[in-house]
Amino acid sequence: MAGIASVSLGSSAVGLLDTLQVLIGGGTELQRTLVLELRLPRTLSAYAVGGSLAVAGALMQVLLRNPLADPYVLGLSGGAAVGALLAMLAGLAGVLVSGSAFAGAMFATLLVFGLAHGRGSWTSSRLLLTGVVVAAGWGALITLMLAMAPARQLPGMLYWLMGDLSHAGNPWPALILLFVVCLLVFPLGRTLNVLARGPLQAAALGVSVRPLEWLIYLLASLLTATAVTLAGSIGFVGLVVPHMLRLVLGNDQRLILPACALAGGALLVLADMLARVIIAPEQLPVGVITALLGVPTFLYLLYRSR
Repeated sequence: MAGIASVSLGSSAVGLLDTLQVLIGGGTELQRTLVLELRLPRTLSAYAVGGSLAVAGALMQVLLRNPLADPYVLGLSGGAAVGALLAMLAGLAGVLVSGSAFAGAMFATLLVFGLAHGRGSWTSSRLLLTGVVVAAGWGALITLMLAMAPARQLPGMLYWLMGDLSHAGNPWPALILLFVVCLLVFPLGRTLNVLARGPLQAAALGVSVRPLEWLIYLLASLLTATAVTLAGSIGFVGLVVPHMLRLVLGNDQRLILPACALAGGALLVLADMLARVIIAPEQLPVGVITALLGVPTFLYLLYRSR
């Protein structure tokens, strides 16, 4: 229903029946262009980005055993954004930008975990604080890059950094990646439940903790990099969605992970629809909508964690 509403509503509304007719091959030429060429790819991109960020957030929260963990808060999104912006400034495009974003996300992951570990074992609170500081550092670096960017590239880079789906490209690689990652992690739901109780308990029960942790690092970084490449830096989806689902479904990862893939996509589809209709015909960056939802949720979780 969220997808149907998204392709129907906008600065030029298309009726529900007309939208259904277009999707089954009917409708006028204008309606087909509006729905199939403009809104449907954007809706699919929003779903892929939202699902990817929600699953990445759920994985990071299992790993850290902390509901405040999120790719945006831990600096993964910032690292991916820096990598993508460097590639853009170098004149690269396409898969090279995606590869640079993935390298930036992986580097951010290794940096955060390396700094938090130090000479002893890391704790979830130390890791969270380290991620917040590193994310601030990425923000400063992004500001420096924007200050040095050519004037002709600056408006597009700024809008992209705020989370922009209006120029999202082909959504199918991100959708395929989300599907493949889901196939990999869904069978691990029971193992992730054990890991959520702590690495020592998981190791005592026969779980290969270190390989599993590295798999989570890799998959979360890959999902975050793909989402950032497609739509820019969109925050708090990976924080809000898993928390809302735990209130309903409990903390069983066999239910949480598939629900995150569905609910995260639906949430961002609805947020993008709001971004298009609130001040139509002008459009807001979708990152503004998710931040308005995410900041109060983050503060509430931080207050509860006292």
